[in-house]
Amino acid sequence: AKVPLIIGNCSAEIGGSFVNNSHSKEELFSLFGELKNEAEAAFDPDGTKEFAEVITTFNTDWVWGEPARMVARSFAAEKEPVYVYHFDYVSPAMRVRARYGAGHGSEVGYVFDTLNERRDALEPSPEEKELSRMMNTYWTNFAKTGNPNGENLPVWPLYNTQKEEILDIEPDGKPIGKFDPRKARLDVIEKTSQIRDRLQSRGI
Repeated sequence: AKVPLIIGNCSAEIGGSFVNNSHSKEELFSLFGELKNEAEAAFDPDGTKEFAEVITTFNTDWVWGEPARMVARSFAAEKEPVYVYHFDYVSPAMRVRARYGAGHGSEVGYVFDTLNERRDALEPSPEEKELSRMMNTYWTNFAKTGNPNGENLPVWPLYNTQKEEILDIEPDGKPIGKFDPRKARLDVIEKTSQIRDRLQSRGI
């Protein structure tokens, strides 16, 4: 489509067996075949992460992260403006429950500036209100002009395949334009097209 695009996802979209029914890191990484070591280095570089965290990250990257990057690259190849985001902020009230990052849809209340309607019914903190203001302004600017950037906002880099810069809304709620920190994970998923066949053969 010859239109600008915003695309992205949250950092911990969904855990468990929603995407993959592996029961251990060994079982999960074995799906990467000859790229098993690369997958381990990307998803669990120190070998110390809990399986629950690894499977949540895998699910997120497999279903949301890498496909979003693929779409962004397609738009960039056609010289269409595309802006990629990664949302990793979790409100204090949800941090015990959301241990590994922001779950599916976590960014919606910030984008539409509707934090007062959220289910935990808590008054948004000043930091949350500021994040909501910024995200709502990004999306409003984009709706008006095709570019989310504007006054009093951290710069949201235009995505291209050379720099691969995104807007990373970090765990402290600060939006920062930077090189995509997920690159190694997304690259190994992209390279391992055989995973799809293995998953399908297991009825996943």
